[in-house]
Amino acid sequence: DVQLQASGGGLVQAGGSLRLSCVASGFDFDDIAIGWFRQFPGKGREGVGCVGSEDITATWYSDSVKGRFTVARDNAKDTVYLQMNNLRPEDTAVYYCAKGEGRWGGRGYDYFGQGTQVTVSS
Repeated sequence: DVQLQASGGGLVQAGGSLRLSCVASGFDFDDIAIGWFRQFPGKGREGVGCVGSEDITATWYSDSVKGRFTVARDNAKDTVYLQMNNLRPEDTAVYYCAKGEGRWGGRGYDYFGQGTQVTVSS
């Protein structure tokens, strides 16, 4: 079965950093894009960033996090990371990782893991 286990959330002050981890299992991790999403209370999910498969390695970021967040994958550990720097109170949300439907996130996502809460205090 496909599983995505996100962790690393917590409470941090504005300007601080957190690194989220997403450990994957149940599919051919190296050949699949992985994305990060976030959901604000009462709103839908929005894309934060994604990383392509092992042979693509390209990344994409939303304008709201570009320059502050970095997505990276460690194929030896079947893990994708979301490094979040210079965090702002408006980054407070539940963060999810998601399995792509192909080698690049542009093809959509077909599985979302459970989320991890990130809270940024001012």
